Amino acid sequence: MKKILVLGSLSTDFVAITDRRPNVGETVQGNEFFTTFGGKGANQAVAAARLNSNVVMLGKVGVDSFGEDILENLRKNSVDVKCVESVTSVSSGAALITIADSDNSIVYVPGANGKVDGEYVRKNKDTIEACDIAIAQNEVSEDAIEVLAEICIEAKIPFILNPAPYRELKASILEKATYLLPNESECKLLYPDLSIEEAVAKHPNKLVVTMGSKGVFFNDGKESHLVETFKVDAVDTTGAGDTFIGGFATGLVNNLSLEDSIILGNLSASESVTKMGAQGGMPRLEELKNNKNYKNKWKL
Repeated sequence: MKKILVLGSLSTDFVAITDRRPNVGETVQGNEFFTTFGGKGANQAVAAARLNSNVVMLGKVGVDSFGEDILENLRKNSVDVKCVESVTSVSSGAALITIADSDNSIVYVPGANGKVDGEYVRKNKDTIEACDIAIAQNEVSEDAIEVLAEICIEAKIPFILNPAPYRELKASILEKATYLLPNESECKLLYPDLSIEEAVAKHPNKLVVTMGSKGVFFNDGKESHLVETFKVDAVDTTGAGDTFIGGFATGLVNNLSLEDSIILGNLSASESVTKMGAQGGMPRLEELKNNKNYKNKWKL
């Protein structure tokens, strides 16, 4: 079975549900609180693994109970964590999430994720080269992403870069990405002098822009396409973008076309927002196969 490698963040989400977000200096009463697992890297790994992809994780956790639970959760979701390191100098990563009106606001604390560097990635070069596609996001260092990109180029491995949360990256890293997957606001920050349509036209079959409920925009080298989302009653949008990327990567590693990989990502994301939690709603392949919008020709 082909392998997907995910380099990225591993965190615990602390979630509060409230009727409205507090103003500065204000305290409001919440309706519910729970913890769940997150981090964009872990989310994308779990999303792909639940679609029966063979997933290997690269990242770091703290030597604490949160780190132990994060690793156990990945194992339960069939993600290979043999290369994940535990570090003593900092805590495991955490995200503080407030949900109101079916949308979310997040404060992210990197913790051990901030210790993921280029040296660590180089140490795992053999593992990377044994994979068929690699994914990274911006919740680990630029150095780590750059080394992964270089290894992928040398080994001719497709490299998916999700530039979220947005920060400036070297142009050389963006150029090395086989697929660049920002959301609408991130795309505008990446290409401030271009409209989204101009940006995808300039980067055909590479730049894939997720636009929330509007769909996903890309250019196939001839014309631009908006691949519409599937309409559902959203409960929690946390992790929807990560679920899309897990589905997208699963499509690519199974030799689906770029458009069909986008459709699979959309279908996965639409299922995910109907339940609570970044990973809580991520669908398993069996669920997608029962969805009327699943395409039998995908043969997953």
